[in-house]
Amino acid sequence: MTYRMTLPQITLETAAPKAKELLEGAKKQSGMISNMYAAMANAPEALETYLYGMEHFRKESGFSPPEQEVVLLTISYENGCDYCMAAHSFIADKRSQVPPPVTDAIRAGTRIPDARLRALSEFTGAMIQRRGRPDRQDVEPFLAAGFSEKQILDVVLAIAVKTISNYTNHLFETPVDAPFKAREWKPPAGRAPTASGEARQ
Repeated sequence: MTYRMTLPQITLETAAPKAKELLEGAKKQSGMISNMYAAMANAPEALETYLYGMEHFRKESGFSPPEQEVVLLTISYENGCDYCMAAHSFIADKRSQVPPPVTDAIRAGTRIPDARLRALSEFTGAMIQRRGRPDRQDVEPFLAAGFSEKQILDVVLAIAVKTISNYTNHLFETPVDAPFKAREWKPPAGRAPTASGEARQ
């Protein structure tokens, strides 16, 4: 049985000054303090790193909003994070204009119909499965789809940032917030969330 953290959800009323500042900033940006942020605020340095890294990924990676969500969803799928799959499916649907068949394919672990987004997702998955040591056959389709070598490092940034959130949610078994409930997710049948780096179905 996996270990579950017993630390409390941090609120604006219970937060130490640094955590309170970060939570107030997150609330101003998104209109809410998510359960994930409330958990992560137990270690303000982790929350700050997550928020800072995500901001740079969003603004400076060169990936379009739909491409960003494909990367983040793929990482969360590979790490088996129920919470982040729900949250990023919601963002993909409501804010980032990801075609529903693309989001649904990632959630199901099946072939993405859009060739460019498929190349992006498959490369991101390969980076996780191979622990950052992709083969040429992993990289070439990514570059052929129009992405750059610099964006390989942006995928690394996304993996680093999402690992913070994915692992936090594993440890806390973070409840899915009400806005994301309609996109709750569980691993497809036959694919338990493990650390074995299973290949996409």
